[in-house]
Amino acid sequence: MAVRTIIRMGHPTLRQRAPEVPPADIGSAALSALVEDMVDTLHDAGGIGLAAPQIDEPLRLMIIDMPGGPSRYGEIEALPLTVFINPKVKVLDASTAGHWEGCLSVPGLRGYVERPQKVQVDFIDMAGQAQQLILDGFRATCLQHEFDHLEGRLYIDLIQDTRKLAYDEEYTRYEL
Repeated sequence: MAVRTIIRMGHPTLRQRAPEVPPADIGSAALSALVEDMVDTLHDAGGIGLAAPQIDEPLRLMIIDMPGGPSRYGEIEALPLTVFINPKVKVLDASTAGHWEGCLSVPGLRGYVERPQKVQVDFIDMAGQAQQLILDGFRATCLQHEFDHLEGRLYIDLIQDTRKLAYDEEYTRYEL
C-alpha cells in the first residue's frame, strides 16, 4: 500500500486519547488499507510497533511485529505481526523491569523506562473476533509502549531519572 509519515513529538494527535474503532469499521476495506499502510510504514522505519495515532490516525489501533532473537533491544522473544483493535491492557504482575526504549515519534532518543513485566491484553482482531494474549518481559514492555500512544502518552513521560535519556549515538557509544 503506502508508507505514511510518522508524526513526531509536539504534534497534538500524539497527546490525545484515541477513540475506539467503531464496530462497523472492523473488517472494512478502509480499515484493512489503514493496517496495510501501518505495516508498510513500520517496516520502512525499522520499528517493532506502531500505533495509528503515530501516523495521525486517531484510532485505538496498533500493530506489533517483533522478530525474535538478537536485536538492538537485546535477545527478545518473537511476537509475529499482530493487529490490536480497541485493546484493553490489564497488569497481571506489578513487578517492574526497565528497558531503554526508543520511539519512531521521538526519533534519535532513548530513555530508560520501568514497566510491569506481565500483562494481559484483550482486543479485537481483523476478523472481528475477540482475542486475548498474556505477554511478559520485553513483549509486555512493547505492548504497553504502543498502548500508551492510544492514551496520549509517550515513553518520555515515564522516565523517572532524566539522566537516563540519551541520543541514540551516545547510548551506543557509551553502552548505557
